[in-house]
Amino acid sequence: MKKFFLILAAIAAFAVTEGKAQKFALIDMEYILKNIPAYEMANEQLNQVSQRWQKEVETKAKEAEAMYKTYQSEQVYLSKEQKTKKEEEIVAKEKEAQELRRKYFGPEGELFKKRESLMQPIQDDIYNAVKKISEEKGYQMIIDRASSANIIFASPRIDVSNDVLAKLGYSK
Repeated sequence: MKKFFLILAAIAAFAVTEGKAQKFALIDMEYILKNIPAYEMANEQLNQVSQRWQKEVETKAKEAEAMYKTYQSEQVYLSKEQKTKKEEEIVAKEKEAQELRRKYFGPEGELFKKRESLMQPIQDDIYNAVKKISEEKGYQMIIDRASSANIIFASPRIDVSNDVLAKLGYSK
């Protein structure tokens, strides 16, 4: 009989703790980022750097292309050794353009590093603001509605994006 009451008490205690409603909220990261001037400035800076590097890569590629066209027109007048030398120069120039493209735009390239250095502080600030709001208001989970295509509808009452902006010092 005692075991029965102990088991019943354990089940009741478990049901009470599991029965508590979990609080959650949503944020719209796109909305938050659009309202942070530092993010817009960082994006503009990245675009300028990217365009400058893209022009540099294109210049190298055009140099290789011009070398090839010149080679084609002069090919009949060149000796075998001269042809081989010109071909090697063209291949080297093309390789140089590819290396430059990889250096700037590759997975671990300069653009990736620049984006990380500019965006990471902004993302850290947002994360810390979301964490503080979560702790203050007792949320177990805050979901980004901008990155989740699975959210069909969400009440605007549970969107704390403006609270995050306010916590960051950007009132809306």
